[in-house]
Amino acid sequence: MDLPDIPLLSMLKTRMSWLNQRQDVLTQNVANADTPGYAAQDLKQLDFADALSKATGPSQAASQLVVTDPRHIALPSADNSSFESIEAGDTEASPNGNSVSLEQEMIKVSDTQAQFQAATNLYSKALSMMRTAIGQP
Repeated sequence: MDLPDIPLLSMLKTRMSWLNQRQDVLTQNVANADTPGYAAQDLKQLDFADALSKATGPSQAASQLVVTDPRHIALPSADNSSFESIEAGDTEASPNGNSVSLEQEMIKVSDTQAQFQAATNLYSKALSMMRTAIGQP
């Protein structure tokens, strides 16, 4: 069994991928804070039930690449590389049409950073527990 096949690690990988892409979107918002007519963007929140069904359901095996020769290297699935981007409607637009609030964006950036750190810690602890279970320090 490969590590990405473990449901917990698969869900954490998806979450970290979503947080990474959200950080990119928030960075674009901050960079365009003075661009006239720019609408702030954010990513659609992940649905836990949907992520759980993808991680444990039969569709996971169907979406993975097939290795036809034992000498081939199995590549991880890239199904979570793109998440749905939505317009963030939590602030009103300035007179020039720009809807980016630097204060709100910085709050979102710090929240995203804290969530990414938590996911990284969970991933690390899960790997540490597996190493302990197989008798390696």
